[in-house]
Amino acid sequence: MVHRVFRRESALLPRLVRAVPDGDTDRAARIAVHLDDYLMGLHHHHTGEDELIWPLLRERAGDGELVARMEEQHAEIDRTLAVVGQWAPAWRREADLIAREELALALVEHRSALLVHLDDEERLVLPLVAEHLTVAEWELVGRRGLEELPKDKVLIALGAILEDATPQERAYFLGKAPLLGRLLWHTLGRRQYAAACRAVRGPLHVVEGR
Repeated sequence: MVHRVFRRESALLPRLVRAVPDGDTDRAARIAVHLDDYLMGLHHHHTGEDELIWPLLRERAGDGELVARMEEQHAEIDRTLAVVGQWAPAWRREADLIAREELALALVEHRSALLVHLDDEERLVLPLVAEHLTVAEWELVGRRGLEELPKDKVLIALGAILEDATPQERAYFLGKAPLLGRLLWHTLGRRQYAAACRAVRGPLHVVEGR
C-alpha cells in the first residue's frame, strides 16, 4: 500500500512541476510543499527499512548480497534526490522555465531509480520478510514511519495510503488505527485529503485538457 503512494506521487510530480506557468511563484511554492511532503515520507520509509529490516534479513535470511543490493539502490535514489534538491529551491523562488524543466527531468530520473527498487523489493524482499520477520517486526516499520510525521501531516499521509487501497485493504489498515484516529479520519481526514488533492492536482486537468 505504501509503495503505491510512491509510485503514484513520483509519476505526478514531474507533471505537476511542468504544469506551473512560468513565473507563477505562488503555484510553485504550493507544489514545492507537496514535493517536500513526498520527500519526507520517502525518507522515513527508507530509514525504517535501513534500521529495522535490512539488519534482520542480513542476520536471519543469510542473503547479504540481496541486502547490499537494496542498500545500493537506496544510495542511488538518494543520488537522484540530491539533483532534485539542487533545482527545487531555485524553481520555488523564480518558477522560471529552465529550473522548471531541470527539476522535472530530475524527478523523472528519480522515478526510474525508485521503480527499479520498488519492483525488486516486492519481488525479492517481501518473500524473505514473510519468512524471517514476525508480524510485529514488520508492522513496526510502518508504525514508526507514521509516528515520525508531523502531527498536521498524519491525516494527509493516511489519505495518500488509502487512496488506491481496495475495500479490504482499507478496512484492514483502518482497523490497525486507534479509535480516535479512525474517528478523525472519518470526520475530518477524508475531507482534508480530498481538498489537498484538488489544490495540488486540479490544474493538471486544465493544462493537460483532461
